[in-house]
Amino acid sequence: MRSSLTVRPARVDDVARMAYVHVRCWQETYRGLMSDSVLDDPGFPAVRERFWTAALTDKRYRENRAAVAEREGEVVGIAMSGPPPDAAATWARQLYVLYVLATDHGRGAGRALLQAVVDPAESAALWVTDPNPRAQAFYRKHGFVADGTAQVAEIRMVRDAGRTSDRRAPAQARATR
Repeated sequence: MRSSLTVRPARVDDVARMAYVHVRCWQETYRGLMSDSVLDDPGFPAVRERFWTAALTDKRYRENRAAVAEREGEVVGIAMSGPPPDAAATWARQLYVLYVLATDHGRGAGRALLQAVVDPAESAALWVTDPNPRAQAFYRKHGFVADGTAQVAEIRMVRDAGRTSDRRAPAQARATR
């Protein structure tokens, strides 16, 4: 039997658990892509706590949406979106954070978090680490496509408003994964 998942807006009292998930997900996802000294820095959790405290309390971020996914009372995922950093952007929303603990992959938390912080009717963009085939496949499944823009170790993916799933024929969708 699957335990129930709850996704809700993030609160300041979630900061320590959000920081834990953020750091743990970086360690699970970016090991080998980032320096171990960064991933294992004992001060890293405190840096993430300061980040989340600011994201949830500072007026500069009032247009952001932040959410947590909980299973059995434990935070298993975090997400945050906000206005695009570039005023000339052609999308309405930027996904800045979406992390789910590896033990919860494939159990619906990522999808629920994405929907909590980016309305399906909104166009959106995000940057995703490259290579990160699992995350890239997840975003493609939810309507994002690489737009050809890249920076060191990341590609940008965008989604048109109303596009919430991969609408290609199943065989064509499988061929690109």
